[in-house]
Amino acid sequence: MNSNIIFVLDAGGTGFKFSAVQEYREIIEPFTIPSEAPTLEEVLKKIIDGFHECEKRCGSQARAISFCFPGPADYPNGIIGDLANLPTFRGGVALKQMLENEFKVPVFINNDGDLFVYGEALAGLLPAVNQLLEQRDNPKRYKNLFGVTLGTGFGGGLVINKVLVNGDNSAGSEIWCTRNCLYPDTTAEESVSIRGVRRVYAREAGIAFDDAPQPYDIYRIAKGEQEGHQEAALKAWDELTTVLADVLSNGLRCADGIAVIGGGLSGAWPVFMPMLIKKLNEPYHNNGNALPKMETVAYNLEDAADCTRFVEKSGKMITVPFSDQQVWYDAAKRVGVGITKLGTSSAVAIGAYAYAMNQLG
Repeated sequence: MNSNIIFVLDAGGTGFKFSAVQEYREIIEPFTIPSEAPTLEEVLKKIIDGFHECEKRCGSQARAISFCFPGPADYPNGIIGDLANLPTFRGGVALKQMLENEFKVPVFINNDGDLFVYGEALAGLLPAVNQLLEQRDNPKRYKNLFGVTLGTGFGGGLVINKVLVNGDNSAGSEIWCTRNCLYPDTTAEESVSIRGVRRVYAREAGIAFDDAPQPYDIYRIAKGEQEGHQEAALKAWDELTTVLADVLSNGLRCADGIAVIGGGLSGAWPVFMPMLIKKLNEPYHNNGNALPKMETVAYNLEDAADCTRFVEKSGKMITVPFSDQQVWYDAAKRVGVGITKLGTSSAVAIGAYAYAMNQLG
């Protein structure tokens, strides 16, 4: 057994992606096993085989196994509930205990959105932002990170001062079921997801959903790099950002820090990020009065000019009343929004590693 190696897994409805992490870096080439199988026993056997393959590739047993798995779940006890994207999981599956029986090491399971944000908070976007601030001689430092993943589904996570917020029911930051501000009878996930982007494109282009291109193609159509209905493509990303801005603004009001975006759709940030930042900073209007959507101002960390404005040193020294003492005061309230620095899967792996090492003490 190597005391510093943690085997990790990013589990999804179509694939199980395995890796091994040591000292906050992946030490084997990640590999994926298709997750679909007709029976629960076959799915579970794939998970067991995947971790045995990690042992083989590392030449060592791990100190622990730590991974993300779709919910609903009782994550502390490692029991997985009824899953929509893995339909063989029904009635409660004691996944943690099964793997501990097989491998004789501690097993930790968490939500993918949580582990993604945890990885970015410890080794990704959050430290990168603080490094930029230090380089600019700006005394400001950020400790809190709210994050979302955009893909087949819509996930989220929250880290406060290096502490991952799971919640009392393993349901912390489950923002997918936030009310959809455009279509109030459904969830935000119906707009902030692959199917949401395709659905809007199909509606605006006057075609069937099954004939709608995939999001990468819709992204290229929006940029004018591929033939297609450009207005429909732009509308698809516009609706996604309208709903995402509503959810993200609520998350940033609570976290008051940096926001990170990951998942398969995050690669389309050159199209949707300018829309998103504009909508985050748009005011509410009440009886002719403009009210701020947030108490803070959002900046696009992927735009060089906006990022420079975000990290630039501001503020001044002020005098303490009835003394000659001076203290630093910065009235600017800024939050930044950026794309994953590690890559979503790698961030999940780093987060899973950190979570396990923290639990192990």
